[in-house]
Amino acid sequence: MLTEKQIELVRATVPVLKEHGVALTSHFYKRMLSHNPELMQVFNQGHQRAGFQQQALAQAVLAYAENIENLGALLGAVRHIANKHVSVGIRAEHYPIVGKHLLASIKEVLGDAASHELIEAWAAAYQQLADILINAESDIYNANANAEGGWSGWRFFKVTNKKAESSDVTSFTLAPVDNGEMPKIKAGQYVSVRVFVKNENLIQPRQYTVTDSTKHDLRISVKKVVGTEQNPGGMVSGTLHNDIKVGDLVEVSFPVGEFTLPEGDNPVCFISAGIGITPVFAMLKDSVKKHPKRPLTFVHICRTKEDIPLSGELEETVKLGNVAVETVVTSETGRPDKSFFASLAKPGTTYMICGPVQFMKQVEEALVSAGIKAEDIKAEKFGTGAI
Repeated sequence: MLTEKQIELVRATVPVLKEHGVALTSHFYKRMLSHNPELMQVFNQGHQRAGFQQQALAQAVLAYAENIENLGALLGAVRHIANKHVSVGIRAEHYPIVGKHLLASIKEVLGDAASHELIEAWAAAYQQLADILINAESDIYNANANAEGGWSGWRFFKVTNKKAESSDVTSFTLAPVDNGEMPKIKAGQYVSVRVFVKNENLIQPRQYTVTDSTKHDLRISVKKVVGTEQNPGGMVSGTLHNDIKVGDLVEVSFPVGEFTLPEGDNPVCFISAGIGITPVFAMLKDSVKKHPKRPLTFVHICRTKEDIPLSGELEETVKLGNVAVETVVTSETGRPDKSFFASLAKPGTTYMICGPVQFMKQVEEALVSAGIKAEDIKAEKFGTGAI
C-alpha cells in the first residue's frame, strides 16, 4: 500500500513523464532486452524498432501516475492489457525483471532528480500495478487451462489449409497436433501465433483474430505487412505468407479478448477499415448464425473492392441474415468524412469499430456528436495498446 507521501511523489513525476516519457521507456526497453535477451521472443521486435511499444508504455506509465489515487478508472485498460499479456505468454516471474530495469532506468535517465525517496515511491507504485496485473492474468490463465478444450501457454497446431483471400491477406486453418478438443471461441477474439523468423534468427509471437472456428480447428486471416522507410515489414506476417506451408507447425495461444459480439437482440452496426474487417466479420457471421433476424449494419472502408478479404463469405453471410451492407471504396469516392459516420447514428444501436487508430477516433467522435452514448461504442486497436 502506498503512503500519502509516496502518492505525492509519483504524481509529482507527471510533468516529467509528459516531457521525457518516451526517452525513459526507450532506455528501459534497450536496457532490459540487452540484459535479458530471452525476452525478445515475448516482445514484438517490429514494434520495438518502429518505436510503438516505447510510446505505448510511456502513455501507460503516465496514465498510471495520473490515476494513482483512482485506479478504478484503469480497470478497463487492465483487463485489456491482461488479455494481451496472457496471449504472448507473460507470466508472474517476468514482473520482477521488468521492475528492476524500470527502476534502474528511472535512476539513469533522471540522474540527480531521482532521489532515494522517489525511487522507493515508484518501486511501491510498480509493485501495486504488478500485483493487479499478475492477479488478473492468473485468473485468465487458470480459466483458460480449465476450460473445455483449454490450455495454458503455447500449443502446437498444424496448418491444414492456406488460402489467399486478397493480394495481401491469406487465411490459415490451424488444427491442434494433439487432436484434442478445441475450446468455444467467442466471435471477435484473437490468438497469438508464434513462429521462428529465419532471417532474424528470432522467435516471435503476433496476435490475429480468429475469423472462423469449428470443434476441430480455427482460422486466422493475416495481412502481409510490407516494410516502408518509416516502419519495418511484418516479421511474422512475412514468415506466414512466404515460408509457412500446409503441414507446417506453429505455436498458438488460447483465444482471448474483450472485443466480442454484444449479447441481446438490439441493432448492431459494424464499422471497419482495412484488416480491421476480421473481428467484425467474425461477429457478423456468428450473429447471423445465432440470431438471423437481429438488425445488423455492416460498413467497410477499403481502397478497392479487390482489397476486401473474405468477400465471398461476406456475400453469402449477408444473404442469411437481416443485414444492410455499405462498402466505401476510397479510390473511387475518397475517404468518408464526419457527416458520413454521423449518418449511421441510430438510437438503441451498439457500434463495433475496428481499423487504424485515427479512423476509429474519427468514427467515435462523429457518432458521439450525433448523439450516440460513448458506452454504446466499442473499439478494438490492433497491435500495441496503451492505458
